[in-house]
Amino acid sequence: MGERVEPGRGVSVVVPTFREAENIPALVERIAGAFAGETRWELVLADDDSGDGSEALVARLSERWPVRIEVRRGVPRDLSLAVLDGIRSARFDRVCVMDADLSHPPERIPDLLAALGDDVDLVVGSRYVPGGRVDAGWGFLRRLNSWGATQLTRPLVRCADPMSGFFATDRRRLPDPGRLAPIGYKIGLELMVRGGLRVREIPIAFRDRDLGASKLSWRQQLNFLRHLSRLYAFRFAGPVRFVTFGLVGASGFVVDSAFYFGLQSFGVSHLLARFLSFWPAVSSNWLLNRAITFRDRPRAPRGGQWSRFAVASILGLSFNFGSYWALTGFVEFFDDHRFLAFAAGVLAGSAVNFAAATRWVYRREEG
Repeated sequence: MGERVEPGRGVSVVVPTFREAENIPALVERIAGAFAGETRWELVLADDDSGDGSEALVARLSERWPVRIEVRRGVPRDLSLAVLDGIRSARFDRVCVMDADLSHPPERIPDLLAALGDDVDLVVGSRYVPGGRVDAGWGFLRRLNSWGATQLTRPLVRCADPMSGFFATDRRRLPDPGRLAPIGYKIGLELMVRGGLRVREIPIAFRDRDLGASKLSWRQQLNFLRHLSRLYAFRFAGPVRFVTFGLVGASGFVVDSAFYFGLQSFGVSHLLARFLSFWPAVSSNWLLNRAITFRDRPRAPRGGQWSRFAVASILGLSFNFGSYWALTGFVEFFDDHRFLAFAAGVLAGSAVNFAAATRWVYRREEG
Protein backbone atom coordinates (compact mmCIF):
# COMPACT_ATOMS: atom_id res chain seq x y z
CA MET A 1 0.00 0.00 0.00
CA GLY A 2 1.22 3.47 -0.81
CA GLU A 3 0.93 6.53 1.40
CA ARG A 4 -2.69 7.25 2.28
CA VAL A 5 -4.03 10.80 2.28
CA GLU A 6 -7.26 12.41 3.42
CA PRO A 7 -10.44 11.50 1.51
CA GLY A 8 -11.26 13.99 -1.23
CA ARG A 9 -7.70 15.23 -1.54
CA GLY A 10 -6.80 13.08 -4.50
CA VAL A 11 -7.78 10.32 -6.89
CA SER A 12 -6.23 7.06 -7.97
CA VAL A 13 -6.89 6.07 -11.58
CA VAL A 14 -6.76 2.28 -11.80
CA VAL A 15 -6.20 0.75 -15.22
CA PRO A 16 -5.92 -3.00 -15.85
CA THR A 17 -3.39 -3.75 -18.56
CA PHE A 18 -2.14 -6.65 -20.63
CA ARG A 19 0.21 -5.82 -23.50
CA GLU A 20 -0.90 -2.20 -23.77
CA ALA A 21 2.54 -0.56 -23.90
CA GLU A 22 1.62 1.25 -27.12
CA ASN A 23 -1.24 3.07 -25.42
CA ILE A 24 0.34 3.90 -22.06
CA PRO A 25 2.19 7.16 -23.00
CA ALA A 26 -0.91 8.75 -24.53
CA LEU A 27 -3.03 7.53 -21.63
CA VAL A 28 -0.72 9.15 -19.09
CA GLU A 29 -0.58 12.45 -20.98
CA ARG A 30 -4.35 12.68 -21.35
CA ILE A 31 -4.98 11.86 -17.70
CA ALA A 32 -2.45 14.49 -16.68
CA GLY A 33 -4.20 16.96 -18.97
CA ALA A 34 -7.58 16.11 -17.48
CA PHE A 35 -6.42 17.12 -14.00
CA ALA A 36 -4.24 20.03 -15.17
CA GLY A 37 -2.56 20.37 -11.79
CA GLU A 38 -5.81 21.02 -9.91
CA THR A 39 -6.07 17.63 -8.19
CA ARG A 40 -3.58 15.27 -6.64
CA TRP A 41 -3.66 12.06 -8.61
CA GLU A 42 -1.87 8.87 -9.45
CA LEU A 43 -2.16 6.28 -12.19
CA VAL A 44 -1.96 2.65 -11.07
CA LEU A 45 -1.47 0.18 -13.89
CA ALA A 46 -2.52 -3.28 -12.69
CA ASP A 47 -0.63 -5.38 -15.19
CA ASP A 48 -1.13 -9.09 -15.88
CA ASP A 49 2.59 -9.69 -16.47
CA SER A 50 2.55 -8.39 -20.04
CA GLY A 51 6.25 -8.85 -20.75
CA ASP A 52 5.99 -6.20 -23.47
CA GLY A 53 8.28 -3.55 -21.99
CA SER A 54 5.52 -1.87 -19.98
CA GLU A 55 7.55 -1.94 -16.76
CA ALA A 56 10.55 -0.13 -18.26
CA LEU A 57 8.25 2.33 -20.02
CA VAL A 58 6.41 3.18 -16.80
CA ALA A 59 9.72 3.59 -14.97
CA ARG A 60 10.64 6.33 -17.46
CA LEU A 61 7.21 7.97 -17.34
CA SER A 62 7.26 7.99 -13.53
CA GLU A 63 10.15 10.48 -13.65
CA ARG A 64 7.66 13.08 -14.85
CA TRP A 65 4.22 11.88 -13.72
CA PRO A 66 2.77 10.02 -10.70
CA VAL A 67 2.40 6.70 -12.47
CA ARG A 68 3.36 3.23 -11.27
CA ILE A 69 2.83 -0.34 -12.37
CA GLU A 70 1.78 -3.24 -10.16
CA VAL A 71 2.65 -6.48 -11.96
CA ARG A 72 0.55 -9.52 -11.05
CA ARG A 73 2.86 -12.51 -11.30
CA GLY A 74 2.07 -16.13 -10.62
CA VAL A 75 -1.70 -15.64 -10.73
CA PRO A 76 -4.28 -16.25 -13.48
CA ARG A 77 -4.74 -13.39 -15.93
CA ASP A 78 -8.07 -11.75 -15.12
CA LEU A 79 -9.14 -8.16 -15.71
CA SER A 80 -11.56 -7.99 -12.78
CA LEU A 81 -9.05 -9.37 -10.30
CA ALA A 82 -6.43 -6.98 -11.66
CA VAL A 83 -8.79 -4.06 -11.00
CA LEU A 84 -9.41 -5.22 -7.43
CA ASP A 85 -5.66 -5.54 -6.84
CA GLY A 86 -5.18 -2.05 -8.22
CA ILE A 87 -7.88 -0.61 -5.97
CA ARG A 88 -6.31 -2.28 -2.93
CA SER A 89 -2.93 -0.77 -3.72
CA ALA A 90 -4.32 2.70 -4.52
CA ARG A 91 -3.01 5.65 -2.56
CA PHE A 92 -6.31 7.52 -2.45
CA ASP A 93 -9.82 6.46 -1.47
CA ARG A 94 -11.45 8.08 -4.48
CA VAL A 95 -10.86 5.71 -7.38
CA CYS A 96 -11.58 5.85 -11.09
CA VAL A 97 -11.37 2.67 -13.18
CA MET A 98 -10.96 2.73 -16.95
CA ASP A 99 -9.53 0.78 -19.87
CA ALA A 100 -6.02 1.29 -21.19
CA ASP A 101 -6.92 1.41 -24.88
CA LEU A 102 -8.31 4.98 -24.74
CA SER A 103 -11.82 3.82 -25.61
CA HIS A 104 -12.83 5.72 -22.45
CA PRO A 105 -12.14 9.46 -22.57
CA PRO A 106 -9.78 10.45 -19.70
CA GLU A 107 -11.07 14.00 -19.99
CA ARG A 108 -14.34 12.87 -18.40
CA ILE A 109 -12.71 11.59 -15.20
CA PRO A 110 -13.30 14.89 -13.33
CA ASP A 111 -16.97 14.73 -14.34
CA LEU A 112 -17.32 11.23 -12.93
CA LEU A 113 -15.70 12.31 -9.67
CA ALA A 114 -17.86 15.43 -9.42
CA ALA A 115 -21.00 13.29 -9.69
CA LEU A 116 -20.08 11.26 -6.59
CA GLY A 117 -22.02 12.31 -3.52
CA ASP A 118 -23.70 11.16 -0.35
CA ASP A 119 -26.52 9.63 -2.41
CA VAL A 120 -24.30 8.04 -5.07
CA ASP A 121 -21.78 5.23 -4.59
CA LEU A 122 -20.74 4.58 -8.18
CA VAL A 123 -20.70 6.90 -11.20
CA VAL A 124 -20.65 5.17 -14.57
CA GLY A 125 -19.43 6.61 -17.85
CA SER A 126 -22.35 5.46 -19.99
CA ARG A 127 -22.73 4.90 -23.71
CA TYR A 128 -26.48 4.41 -23.47
CA VAL A 129 -27.91 7.44 -21.68
CA PRO A 130 -28.93 10.58 -23.60
CA GLY A 131 -25.78 12.22 -24.90
CA GLY A 132 -23.76 9.01 -24.88
CA ARG A 133 -22.63 7.29 -28.05
CA VAL A 134 -20.38 4.61 -29.47
CA ASP A 135 -17.81 4.75 -32.21
CA ALA A 136 -19.30 5.12 -35.68
CA GLY A 137 -17.10 2.25 -36.80
CA TRP A 138 -18.98 -0.29 -34.70
CA GLY A 139 -20.53 -2.87 -36.99
CA PHE A 140 -23.96 -4.49 -36.67
CA LEU A 141 -22.68 -7.64 -34.95
CA ARG A 142 -20.73 -5.70 -32.35
CA ARG A 143 -23.72 -3.50 -31.59
CA LEU A 144 -25.95 -6.58 -31.38
CA ASN A 145 -23.51 -8.32 -29.05
CA SER A 146 -23.35 -5.28 -26.76
CA TRP A 147 -27.14 -4.87 -26.79
CA GLY A 148 -27.75 -8.54 -26.04
CA ALA A 149 -25.28 -8.64 -23.16
CA THR A 150 -26.79 -5.48 -21.69
CA GLN A 151 -30.31 -6.93 -21.89
CA LEU A 152 -29.18 -10.00 -19.96
CA THR A 153 -28.20 -7.76 -17.05
CA ARG A 154 -31.51 -5.86 -16.88
CA PRO A 155 -33.01 -7.91 -14.02
CA LEU A 156 -29.85 -7.42 -11.98
CA VAL A 157 -29.25 -3.66 -11.96
CA ARG A 158 -30.89 -0.32 -12.68
CA CYS A 159 -28.26 0.98 -15.04
CA ALA A 160 -28.42 1.69 -18.76
CA ASP A 161 -24.80 0.65 -19.32
CA PRO A 162 -23.87 -1.87 -16.62
CA MET A 163 -21.24 -3.35 -18.93
CA SER A 164 -19.18 -0.17 -18.81
CA GLY A 165 -15.64 -0.47 -17.53
CA PHE A 166 -15.38 3.27 -16.89
CA PHE A 167 -16.53 4.28 -13.42
CA ALA A 168 -15.62 6.24 -10.30
CA THR A 169 -16.26 5.39 -6.68
CA ASP A 170 -15.00 5.72 -3.14
CA ARG A 171 -13.47 2.40 -2.19
CA ARG A 172 -14.76 2.72 1.37
CA ARG A 173 -18.24 2.15 -0.06
CA LEU A 174 -17.31 -1.04 -1.88
CA PRO A 175 -18.28 -4.49 -0.57
CA ASP A 176 -15.75 -6.53 1.34
CA PRO A 177 -13.47 -8.38 -1.12
CA GLY A 178 -14.51 -11.67 0.46
CA ARG A 179 -18.04 -11.11 -0.88
CA LEU A 180 -16.85 -10.70 -4.47
CA ALA A 181 -16.52 -13.51 -7.01
CA PRO A 182 -15.86 -11.93 -10.42
CA ILE A 183 -14.89 -13.82 -13.54
CA GLY A 184 -13.55 -11.99 -16.58
CA TYR A 185 -13.90 -8.36 -17.43
CA LYS A 186 -17.14 -6.91 -16.00
CA ILE A 187 -15.97 -5.78 -12.58
CA GLY A 188 -18.35 -2.80 -12.57
CA LEU A 189 -21.33 -5.13 -12.87
CA GLU A 190 -19.94 -7.28 -10.06
CA LEU A 191 -19.64 -4.28 -7.74
CA MET A 192 -23.12 -3.01 -8.57
CA VAL A 193 -24.84 -6.34 -7.91
CA ARG A 194 -22.95 -7.67 -4.89
CA GLY A 195 -22.38 -4.27 -3.35
CA GLY A 196 -25.91 -2.96 -3.86
CA LEU A 197 -24.36 0.36 -4.89
CA ARG A 198 -26.40 3.42 -5.77
CA VAL A 199 -25.53 4.28 -9.36
CA ARG A 200 -25.51 7.47 -11.40
CA GLU A 201 -24.63 7.64 -15.09
CA ILE A 202 -23.10 10.39 -17.15
CA PRO A 203 -22.83 10.23 -20.94
CA ILE A 204 -19.53 9.51 -22.68
CA ALA A 205 -18.39 8.98 -26.24
CA PHE A 206 -16.92 5.49 -26.54
CA ARG A 207 -14.41 4.99 -29.32
CA ASP A 208 -12.51 2.05 -30.75
CA ARG A 209 -8.85 1.58 -29.98
CA ASP A 210 -6.29 2.85 -32.47
CA LEU A 211 -3.31 0.82 -31.22
CA GLY A 212 -2.89 -2.72 -29.94
CA ALA A 213 -5.23 -5.67 -30.13
CA SER A 214 -8.52 -6.30 -28.35
CA LYS A 215 -8.40 -8.94 -25.61
CA LEU A 216 -12.05 -9.91 -26.09
CA SER A 217 -12.26 -13.56 -27.15
CA TRP A 218 -14.79 -16.39 -27.16
CA ARG A 219 -13.33 -17.53 -23.83
CA GLN A 220 -14.03 -14.11 -22.34
CA GLN A 221 -17.57 -14.31 -23.66
CA LEU A 222 -18.05 -17.67 -21.97
CA ASN A 223 -16.60 -16.25 -18.76
CA PHE A 224 -19.16 -13.45 -18.95
CA LEU A 225 -21.98 -15.98 -19.09
CA ARG A 226 -20.48 -17.86 -16.14
CA HIS A 227 -20.18 -14.57 -14.26
CA LEU A 228 -23.78 -13.69 -15.11
CA SER A 229 -25.03 -17.03 -13.77
CA ARG A 230 -23.24 -16.35 -10.47
CA LEU A 231 -24.79 -12.92 -10.20
CA TYR A 232 -28.29 -14.23 -10.91
CA ALA A 233 -27.82 -16.90 -8.25
CA PHE A 234 -26.67 -14.18 -5.83
CA ARG A 235 -29.39 -11.64 -6.57
CA PHE A 236 -32.23 -14.14 -6.77
CA ALA A 237 -30.85 -16.76 -4.42
CA GLY A 238 -34.18 -17.75 -2.84
CA PRO A 239 -36.27 -18.01 -6.02
CA VAL A 240 -33.48 -19.69 -8.00
CA ARG A 241 -32.91 -22.24 -5.25
CA PHE A 242 -36.64 -22.89 -4.90
CA VAL A 243 -37.07 -23.42 -8.65
CA THR A 244 -34.07 -25.75 -8.74
CA PHE A 245 -35.39 -27.65 -5.74
CA GLY A 246 -38.72 -27.96 -7.53
CA LEU A 247 -37.05 -29.32 -10.68
CA VAL A 248 -35.15 -31.86 -8.62
CA GLY A 249 -38.42 -32.71 -6.92
CA ALA A 250 -40.02 -33.20 -10.32
CA SER A 251 -37.33 -35.72 -11.24
CA GLY A 252 -38.01 -37.46 -7.91
CA PHE A 253 -41.68 -37.49 -8.81
CA VAL A 254 -40.78 -39.51 -11.90
CA VAL A 255 -38.76 -41.96 -9.79
CA ASP A 256 -41.55 -42.12 -7.22
CA SER A 257 -44.19 -42.75 -9.89
CA ALA A 258 -42.17 -45.48 -11.57
CA PHE A 259 -41.79 -47.39 -8.33
CA TYR A 260 -45.41 -46.72 -7.30
CA PHE A 261 -46.84 -48.25 -10.47
CA GLY A 262 -44.10 -50.85 -10.78
CA LEU A 263 -44.72 -52.26 -7.32
CA GLN A 264 -48.46 -52.45 -7.93
CA SER A 265 -47.82 -54.39 -11.13
CA PHE A 266 -46.22 -57.05 -8.92
CA GLY A 267 -49.32 -57.24 -6.75
CA VAL A 268 -48.35 -54.81 -3.97
CA SER A 269 -51.31 -52.88 -2.54
CA HIS A 270 -51.53 -49.24 -3.53
CA LEU A 271 -51.02 -48.01 0.05
CA LEU A 272 -47.88 -50.10 0.57
CA ALA A 273 -46.64 -49.20 -2.90
CA ARG A 274 -47.15 -45.55 -2.04
CA PHE A 275 -45.02 -45.95 1.09
CA LEU A 276 -42.20 -47.98 -0.52
CA SER A 277 -41.89 -45.82 -3.64
CA PHE A 278 -41.00 -42.89 -1.43
CA TRP A 279 -37.49 -44.13 -0.55
CA PRO A 280 -35.78 -44.37 -3.95
CA ALA A 281 -37.19 -40.91 -4.69
CA VAL A 282 -35.69 -39.63 -1.42
CA SER A 283 -32.25 -40.94 -2.34
CA SER A 284 -32.41 -39.49 -5.84
CA ASN A 285 -33.55 -36.07 -4.58
CA TRP A 286 -30.91 -35.96 -1.85
CA LEU A 287 -28.09 -36.63 -4.32
CA LEU A 288 -29.28 -34.13 -6.94
CA ASN A 289 -29.91 -31.40 -4.37
CA ARG A 290 -26.45 -31.96 -2.94
CA ALA A 291 -24.89 -31.69 -6.39
CA ILE A 292 -27.01 -28.85 -7.82
CA THR A 293 -29.44 -26.97 -5.58
CA PHE A 294 -27.16 -26.61 -2.56
CA ARG A 295 -23.78 -26.97 -4.23
CA ASP A 296 -22.64 -23.74 -2.55
CA ARG A 297 -23.24 -25.16 0.93
CA PRO A 298 -20.60 -27.06 2.97
CA ARG A 299 -19.99 -30.66 1.93
CA ALA A 300 -21.31 -32.62 4.90
CA PRO A 301 -20.56 -36.35 5.33
CA ARG A 302 -22.86 -38.21 2.99
CA GLY A 303 -24.33 -40.62 5.53
CA GLY A 304 -25.30 -38.00 8.07
CA GLN A 305 -26.67 -35.66 5.44
CA TRP A 306 -28.73 -38.41 3.78
CA SER A 307 -30.13 -39.29 7.20
CA ARG A 308 -31.16 -35.69 7.83
CA PHE A 309 -32.68 -35.48 4.38
CA ALA A 310 -34.59 -38.70 5.04
CA VAL A 311 -35.94 -37.33 8.32
CA ALA A 312 -36.92 -34.06 6.63
CA SER A 313 -38.57 -36.03 3.87
CA ILE A 314 -40.51 -38.08 6.42
CA LEU A 315 -41.87 -34.81 7.79
CA GLY A 316 -42.98 -33.99 4.27
CA LEU A 317 -44.30 -37.51 3.92
CA SER A 318 -46.60 -36.93 6.87
CA PHE A 319 -48.33 -34.32 4.73
CA ASN A 320 -47.80 -36.27 1.53
CA PHE A 321 -49.06 -39.67 2.66
CA GLY A 322 -51.65 -38.17 4.99
CA SER A 323 -53.16 -36.17 2.16
CA TYR A 324 -53.19 -39.21 -0.10
CA TRP A 325 -54.83 -41.39 2.59
CA ALA A 326 -57.46 -38.79 3.44
CA LEU A 327 -58.33 -38.02 -0.16
CA THR A 328 -58.61 -41.65 -1.27
CA GLY A 329 -60.34 -42.72 1.95
CA PHE A 330 -62.94 -39.99 2.24
CA VAL A 331 -63.38 -38.49 -1.23
CA GLU A 332 -64.90 -40.84 -3.80
CA PHE A 333 -63.55 -38.85 -6.74
CA PHE A 334 -59.94 -39.24 -5.56
CA ASP A 335 -60.49 -42.92 -4.74
CA ASP A 336 -61.48 -43.34 -8.37
CA HIS A 337 -58.57 -41.16 -9.55
CA ARG A 338 -55.80 -42.16 -7.20
CA PHE A 339 -53.00 -40.66 -9.24
CA LEU A 340 -54.49 -37.20 -8.69
CA ALA A 341 -54.48 -37.87 -4.95
CA PHE A 342 -50.89 -39.03 -5.30
CA ALA A 343 -49.92 -35.75 -7.03
CA ALA A 344 -51.76 -33.67 -4.43
CA GLY A 345 -49.84 -35.40 -1.66
CA VAL A 346 -46.54 -34.66 -3.34
CA LEU A 347 -47.40 -30.96 -3.59
CA ALA A 348 -48.52 -30.85 0.04
CA GLY A 349 -45.14 -32.09 1.26
CA SER A 350 -42.96 -29.87 -0.98
CA ALA A 351 -43.02 -26.75 1.19
CA VAL A 352 -42.05 -28.72 4.30
CA ASN A 353 -39.23 -30.49 2.44
CA PHE A 354 -37.80 -27.25 1.05
CA ALA A 355 -37.83 -25.43 4.38
CA ALA A 356 -36.15 -28.33 6.18
CA ALA A 357 -33.59 -28.84 3.41
CA THR A 358 -32.64 -25.17 3.38
CA ARG A 359 -32.33 -24.65 7.12
CA TRP A 360 -31.23 -28.05 8.38
CA VAL A 361 -30.15 -30.66 5.82
CA TYR A 362 -27.87 -28.48 3.67
CA ARG A 363 -27.17 -25.93 6.36
CA ARG A 364 -24.60 -23.20 5.83
CA GLU A 365 -22.38 -24.24 8.71
CA GLU A 366 -21.64 -27.80 9.74
CA GLY A 367 -21.36 -28.86 13.36
